[in-house]
Amino acid sequence: MQPAHHAPITASTGKRSSSARALQKGRQTKQIIIDAALGLAEQIGLEGLSIGALAEVTRMSKSGVFAHFGSREELQISVIREYYQRFSNEVFFPAMDAPRGLPRVRALFANWMKRVAIEIQSGCIFISGAVEFDDRPGPVRDTLATSVQTWLAALHRAVVQAKQAGHLVSDADEAQMAFEIHGLILALHYEARFLKNPGALERANTGFEHILLRYGKNMASRSTHSHST
Repeated sequence: MQPAHHAPITASTGKRSSSARALQKGRQTKQIIIDAALGLAEQIGLEGLSIGALAEVTRMSKSGVFAHFGSREELQISVIREYYQRFSNEVFFPAMDAPRGLPRVRALFANWMKRVAIEIQSGCIFISGAVEFDDRPGPVRDTLATSVQTWLAALHRAVVQAKQAGHLVSDADEAQMAFEIHGLILALHYEARFLKNPGALERANTGFEHILLRYGKNMASRSTHSHST
């Protein structure tokens, strides 16, 4: 039996494995900081983030936190990207398992509502960030706006596909329908998080059903039939 041949361990091999471990540890540390920063931003907003506050929360030195981002602006951008990734994983991707058309639109809205139910307590980066950066041009605003635009484009696409599938009335305005769905979410945050009005979640769900009643082909025909009988 021939002995197994192993690559000789050299100084360069050791350096490579050491640098790989350091790189992995650096990524893990950066992720820990981003997680903590996202938690803070949901409570106090993106503008409330500071290297000092984050160092205190993570029990790291200010220089240690700063080394992973280089600036407060880059930290804010990293938080937005992390939030968008989590939003996509919870809201968008699971809905893609639903058939194209109204089933997918329903799934997108249902997943969105699940997230909002949590964010009524924790806060939404998309909404609080829009208030903070609506009139402040720059990379942070651009990153935030692009994230929101990408999501709303996906919602609009799902509505367009519903019309193509014959699930909506022929004269349905897809952009208007998507706008109204988005409006429900914004109203829900304001009513539930800011005004603390009870029943806001139920009203949002009722509002969504009313939208489907107006635009949905089968629902519209059933509604017309029920009024005529």
